[in-house]
Amino acid sequence: MRREQPGPGQESVWDYPRPPAVQASDETVEVVLGGQVVARTTSSYRVLETSHPPTYYLPLGAFVDGSRRPAAGSSFCEWKGVAAYYDLLGGDLVAARAAWTYPDPTPGFEVLRDHLAVMPGAVDRCVVDGEVVTAQAGGFYGGWITSRVVGPFKGEPGTLGW
Repeated sequence: MRREQPGPGQESVWDYPRPPAVQASDETVEVVLGGQVVARTTSSYRVLETSHPPTYYLPLGAFVDGSRRPAAGSSFCEWKGVAAYYDLLGGDLVAARAAWTYPDPTPGFEVLRDHLAVMPGAVDRCVVDGEVVTAQAGGFYGGWITSRVVGPFKGEPGTLGW
């Protein structure tokens, strides 16, 4: 693994902490599905964890009425607790289990209650301040890659043992 050197205005995911940090963001964040904006906010949280691009958590109120519905299943994060899943709906599309939340987050992550994270690869696009996000590789992680962050990123080929 060779750490990329951040340029002016960039962050290296290798400078993010473990356990992760939560940082408030006033960036304009949008989620598009089925050709429709299903969520938009200027008040989100970024979760920053070593080797991972940021995961954005949007407040429930950022989502258009009818654009989300609870989905079956759960998962466990060693840092944030038990996650619940949501399908996202936009246009004629359903993105199954494309979003998740922590209904009862562990201490230190309480601000994530009533916020949803979105898998960028499961929707048409996610946008941060006008820049279309690249989804974190691997299909498991929900990181949002923009020009603001450099890696390498967990999830890319050869990173399983990180």
